[in-house]
Parts: sequence; C-alpha cells; structure tokens
Amino acid sequence: MDNLVIEGGQPLSGTIRIHGAKNAALPILAASLLAEGKVTIRNVPRLLDIEVMLDILRDIGCKARHDGTVVTVDTSLATSSHIPETLMRKMRSSVFLMGPLLARFGEVQIYQPGGCAIGERKIDLHLRGLEALGAHIEEKGSRIICSARRLKGTEISLDFPSVGATENMMMAAVLANGRTTIVGAAREPEIQDLQQFLNTMGARVRGAGTDTIVIDGVESLGGCDFEVIPDRIVSGTVMVAAAATRGDVTLENTQPAHLTSLVHVLRRAGVQIESANDIMRVVSSKRPIAVDRIVTSPYPAFPTDLQAQVMTLLALADGVSVIKETIFEGRFKHVDELCRMGADIRVDLNNAFIRGVPELYGTTVEATDLRAGAALVIAGLAAQGRTVVEHVHHIDRGYDRIEEMFQQLGGNITREVHKSKVYS
Repeated sequence: MDNLVIEGGQPLSGTIRIHGAKNAALPILAASLLAEGKVTIRNVPRLLDIEVMLDILRDIGCKARHDGTVVTVDTSLATSSHIPETLMRKMRSSVFLMGPLLARFGEVQIYQPGGCAIGERKIDLHLRGLEALGAHIEEKGSRIICSARRLKGTEISLDFPSVGATENMMMAAVLANGRTTIVGAAREPEIQDLQQFLNTMGARVRGAGTDTIVIDGVESLGGCDFEVIPDRIVSGTVMVAAAATRGDVTLENTQPAHLTSLVHVLRRAGVQIESANDIMRVVSSKRPIAVDRIVTSPYPAFPTDLQAQVMTLLALADGVSVIKETIFEGRFKHVDELCRMGADIRVDLNNAFIRGVPELYGTTVEATDLRAGAALVIAGLAAQGRTVVEHVHHIDRGYDRIEEMFQQLGGNITREVHKSKVYS
C-alpha cells in the first residue's frame, strides 16, 4: 500500500482550485440510472469511490466513461438490478443505487455495504422508506431483495436526518405514482444538488435544503448535462491546513455559504478569513486560540466530516478545547495517532478534551479512515520533521491526489508507491 511522506514545518501559501464534491457526485451518478438517454456530469473528481460507483454502473450494463473531470453515462443498455457483493463491500455509498434501481426495474438485490470503519451506519432508514413507498423487502443473511411493480407516493417521516436515506427516498420517489413527502429530511448542500440534477432530467422535486421535501412522481426522465458543486469538505480541509501551518492560502471554486459553521470556528480560533463570490482566503500568522466547545451535528451545524481536521488544528492551539462527536461513535480513531505526534488529547465517551501543545513532531502514523487520514496529513504538514502516513487508500476515497493538492501550496509531500506486497 502507498504511503505519504511529509517534511513539515513550512507555511502553506498560494492558490488552489477545489474539485467537485464526492458526496454530491455519488448520488448523482446513482440517479443517472433513472434517465432514458445519455447523462453528462461535469466537475467529477477522480476518487476511488467514484471509480467503484462507475464499475457498478458498468457491471449492471451501463456505458460509463470518466474523461478528465467529465463523466458520461448511457443507461439505455442497463439490464441487471443485482449489484455484486464484491463491489458493494468496497463502498458504503453503493446503497444509493437501491432507490433508482427499484424505481427503474421494479426490483433490486444488494448486500450490506462497506466503507470506512467509523461506527454503526445501519441502512434501516433506507429500507423503511422504501417499504413505505410500497416495496416488499426480504433479507437473507447479508443479501437484501426489494421488489415493487411501481412505487406509490406517500409521506415518509425520518427519525434522524440521514443524508443517504433522504437521497435514496428522493430518487425512488421521482418515478413513483403520486406525491411523496419526506418529513425530517437532511438539509445538506449535496441534497440540494441532487434535487437540481433530478429536476434537470425532468423530475418535480422541491424543498431540498429544508426539513420537508415534496416529490411529485413523473412517468419518465431524460438525459441532461449537469455540473457538480465544489466539495465543501475538501475546501474545509485546505482551510484548516492553511491555519495549522500558519499560512496564506486562496481557494477558488468554493461555496462560502456551505462553510459557515467552519468559518465561525476558525475565526474563534483567531484565523483570518475573507470571501467573495466563489473565492476564499485563509490567513493565519499566529498560534491558534483554543475553542471551548464544538459539537458535531447534521447540517447546517458543524460537520462530523471536518471534526478530525479541526482537532489537529486545536491540538496546536493555546489552551484547552472540547469537541463532542454526536454522529458516529467510532470517529476518534485519529486521536491515538495524533498523540503519537505529541498531541495531548483525552477521550471520554464521545467527548475529546484537547490541551494544545506548541508543536507536533513527525513520526509514522496510520490513516484509519478517510477524514482521519486527512487530519494526519494536516498534522504532518504542521509538524516538525518527517511524517509518514500509511494506508493512503482511505484518503484516496475522498481527495483527488491529496499530495498534488498540497504540493501546489508549497507543501513538501510525496507519495511512496509500494508494489512489493500484496494485500487481500
């Protein structure tokens, strides 16, 4: 497996363009199955999760091509509604295909999905929503079979604002008979982007960005040309890296409105942030200030996907900070690795108490999941000496060549490619 080798201690500076949002592109790719015709999707990053999704689409009969940042999908020859277990286990987001496959073929067979090991992420909400729409669901071990001649509109109330369940219900309902109302829906920008994509294909969806989404079913959808929004988590990662290294970085192709909660936290930490249109500038020349309390919660509150990165910044702050993680119970796995670099962090259940230290020191650390890996890269860039980040495949799931991204900003970071070992 590849490693990232970082010589830290230098401020990041310069300008970088942020790539398209993974968490918007994945459900949009799944939704392309609903189209009768060719779909062109722009601003799609080259990530492991994206390639797995494209492999799944190809396996069920679609033609899919990724050329630069443009993906073209032709679903006219799609014939299978059975997603292979080997592909499902590579990526949790493959669960997005349940809704569109069921809507298009009247049945779908999947397996329990894989993904990052950051705690329980059951798909009960997805299954209950499909059942409410009229699907018959049968579970046989890890295999799940859903069937319905045609889905029927209904009201679905979500116990928790699950992003994945909200998006799955939206995709299933666009071809259902009648009106579907999703109450307690997630409000993330990626859901708004999916609504825009579905409506561009001819769907009738409204309310994304609020807690109530209304879908009036249509008979069919057509092809379209669509551009994915910028990745707010990649934007946030770069912003935190600029602050942690006491740098001066300008980000292009961002949406500042999607980053309000992070900007608030960074400003409390003493970081200077300016924004205009799709451009943001982050400047930090001094040691950050501790932030007394951060609580991760569904959008528009502070995102769990930036918790690990911000913890790295606060590990270098003056004073004691507290982060409470409310979304995933297994999302503090980066703490031990940061402590190996000299951080002073104590975890008590879902609270992390961070006593800032003046410096971190390079060593060999392991990326245990996608965002933990990004946090360790930031730590390596800010630390004194040499840091080696192992298990980079986790990071590659959400960042398009993260080493090249930070090289553009003067980061001394390279990828060591190892071909001598075979891992199963």
